[in-house]
Order: sequence, then structure tokens, then C-alpha cells
Amino acid sequence: MSQLLPDVDVCEAYQLTRESVFELLTQIPETSATVRVPACPNWTVQQTVSHFVGVPEDLLASRMEGVASDAWTNAQVRRHEGESLAELAAALEATIIPFDAILPAIPRPSNSQLVMDAVTHEIDLREALGLPCVDSSPSLTVARAWLLGMIERHDSLIVDRLDGAGCTDFILVRALTGRFSISAMDAHGLPGAQIAAALAGTPLKPPA
Repeated sequence: MSQLLPDVDVCEAYQLTRESVFELLTQIPETSATVRVPACPNWTVQQTVSHFVGVPEDLLASRMEGVASDAWTNAQVRRHEGESLAELAAALEATIIPFDAILPAIPRPSNSQLVMDAVTHEIDLREALGLPCVDSSPSLTVARAWLLGMIERHDSLIVDRLDGAGCTDFILVRALTGRFSISAMDAHGLPGAQIAAALAGTPLKPPA
């Protein structure tokens, strides 16, 4: 059975990912804003960052209706429409102190899901911009644990195969967040068709 990490580790993982994204926003040129994000083909870099910023904003404002749905995330994108990357960085910075105050109170497994979403979109951004990604990190470890728990609820027999595949946390997290096609998952030694079936009905469906 998959085990979630301790809450203190989950909180630290989110903070590390947020810091990494904030640093990224201060380093890339404004022209990066219009770059399309292949893993989120309907979004640009600016729109993906708008979602990243919008999550803590909405949690702070208790805007929880439809949480994690397309309508919820698209509202975040619309709210920040037209803002520069510098403005988004400032908006993210403004959430740090108040969000860190409530972060330890976010219950499990929602806190791990928060980390999974954050690190997934950080990687989406890095891949879109041609920047390097790491094979392992505290956030990837948290994300892996949450994703395996989700998969286990849909197909308890597949988890041992995933754990035994020998993939890095990066590869497994990308596969389980719908970033790899079935054939790409197969190429990494993962049961692509079974993963796709387990992800059916979630927002994390593999591309064609």
C-alpha cells in the first residue's frame, strides 16, 4: 500500500517548488510568456503560471467550489489575463506569508495533491522553455506517493508493477500525470494501457 509522506515533509516540498518557480519567473525574459506549453496545449507559459499563482490565491480566499476542475483552473487564468511574468511573480510572492500560515492545516491527502499539481506544472514550464529538470526531489517524492495512492484506489494490482519498474520519480510522475502516451509509457517499461485505464475519468489522461 502506498504511504503518504509526513505533513511536515509535504509542506516543505511545496515551499521548495514554489521557490523554484518564483526564481524561474525572475530569470526568464518576458518574451517567454507567449510560449506554448506542450504538456498543457491550451495554455501558454503565462497562463500556466496564472494557474500556479491562482491555486494559493483561491485557497486563501476559500474559493473552493469546483476545486481542481477545468472551470476552477480556467477562472484563475482569466483572473490574471494580460499580466506580465513580473506581475505574476509579485502576485505569487504576495501569497507566501499568508499561505504558509494555513499550509500546515491543509489536510491529507489534499496537501500532497497540492504538491503534485505544483511540481507537475513546474516541470511543464521547464520543458516548454527547454530548461533542465531533475530526476528526483522532495516534491517528486511527495507527488509519487500521492499518485500511487490514487492509482491504487482504481487498480490495486498495478501498484507493485509500478513500484518495481525501476523508473525514476520524474518518469513515474510524468507517466501518472498524463504527460506520456501509452507507447511512451511502454517504452519506459511501464504498463501503459493499464495506467491509461486507471487514469480514465481523471484530468490526468494520457495524450493520444
